[in-house]
Amino acid sequence: MMTPGAVPQPIGGDWAAGDGSLAALPRIIQGGMGVAVSSWELAGAVAREGQLGVVSGTALELVFARRLQLGDTGGHARRAIACFPVREIADRVLGAYFIAGGKAAGSPFRAVPMYSLRASPSLKELTLVANFAEVHLAKERGRGGLIGINYLHKIQLPLLESMYGAMLAGVDFVLMGAGNPAKIPPLLTLLSRHADCSQDIKVLYAAAGECHETQFSPLTIMRGMAVPLRRPKFLAIVASTDLAAALAADPVEPPDGFVVELPTAGGHNAPPRGPLRLDEQGQPIYGSLDEVDRAAMARLGLPFWMGGSYGRPEALRAALADGAQGIQVGTAFAFSRESGLAPALRDQVLRAAIDGHLTVRTDPRASPTGFPFKVVPIAGSIADPRVYQQRQRICDVGLLRVPFVDELGRVGYRCPSEPEATFVRKRGLPGNTAGRTCLCNCLLATVGLAQTRRDGSVEPPLLTAGDDLPGITRFVPPGATSYAAADVIRALLGGPRSE
Repeated sequence: MMTPGAVPQPIGGDWAAGDGSLAALPRIIQGGMGVAVSSWELAGAVAREGQLGVVSGTALELVFARRLQLGDTGGHARRAIACFPVREIADRVLGAYFIAGGKAAGSPFRAVPMYSLRASPSLKELTLVANFAEVHLAKERGRGGLIGINYLHKIQLPLLESMYGAMLAGVDFVLMGAGNPAKIPPLLTLLSRHADCSQDIKVLYAAAGECHETQFSPLTIMRGMAVPLRRPKFLAIVASTDLAAALAADPVEPPDGFVVELPTAGGHNAPPRGPLRLDEQGQPIYGSLDEVDRAAMARLGLPFWMGGSYGRPEALRAALADGAQGIQVGTAFAFSRESGLAPALRDQVLRAAIDGHLTVRTDPRASPTGFPFKVVPIAGSIADPRVYQQRQRICDVGLLRVPFVDELGRVGYRCPSEPEATFVRKRGLPGNTAGRTCLCNCLLATVGLAQTRRDGSVEPPLLTAGDDLPGITRFVPPGATSYAAADVIRALLGGPRSE
């Protein structure tokens, strides 16, 4: 473990930064998983071991709003929010969501407004503060180690204020997948200068030449306060050499490096290239077109990390031999004691792994994004067909809503996991709703933040993991029933495990 205040030493070599300084490159990147699975506790624990700890940036505005309504056990959220540079913004967020002692048992969480192209100032403030606080807590626990934050390109509407909030807390890396993040490096540069910025948003059925965008003015929302910032490094998460090569060839601001995720990785996967074919279990079939040429990646001249069933020492050695800087590991960390998974759920999975009763299925229909999504079919989760059928379809979180133009020329928002009749009224096809799962509500439930409905029902969880899930037992120390993030790192690097 690093000593308090220590500066992380180069593990895999030096990296010349744009300003001429040198930054340490980790061998291991802890994956940015789910909604708050990659929590500040987990990222901080990984950073203290000299590797790159990553918090999930997905839905942090929801996560913090619900943590505060639960009473903020331990006071961590309030401690971090108190460090936000503009006190009046911090006070407004606390005033809107903090409940001393927590909300009444069985009562629902207060709703957070859903994002749109014209999000309200209060929603932007909540998002700004939440991203700041999560990174602040991770860096506090990491004691000088490297902290990154992971975003999904599919969730664009809150992105500008999310990244700026993380930068206010000094985030070291921004990682992004689930789409083409070519426009992100210039946006990070603009945000580091407190410059007004905007991003183009794809709107379905928009007329040719019709432009839609989100806008963000850092100095306006910060009441003119320009906190000194540095631009974080940007790692693009890719599934093909073609996309990596196109991004690396950007003449203005290419990424600073890549994470290459293979189809065995957990969460969202890139769809197979070519016509979609399914195996006898209904899973997408990946073939030679989906293989990544490691030698071609190395020739791009930018550092890259391999992800997807790389959570073994021999896989790390193989990645290094292929020219990679190291590996990204998610599943192994997701079930460590520091992860954000609800403890009962984590323990249930660990017991099943020890008993040899774990499987992972790649579901081509579960995610509203259209990307294949890896699901762990455990009892009581939304992956259970009976639970899926019993759940009343509702879209009240809206992270994966897509903007569209209706018949009257107005911009609306829709999601294939909402009620079928509602989706069809929004120019959607009925068949696109079949098998879709409300990832927003179910992933919040997975980290202990489940919404309670008026009829008393509670949103079920949805567990995702990579194909290497059964192998997490290798990290459990002898005689123990759980393991720490440090056990994963030491196992991968060949060091001793904790007792």
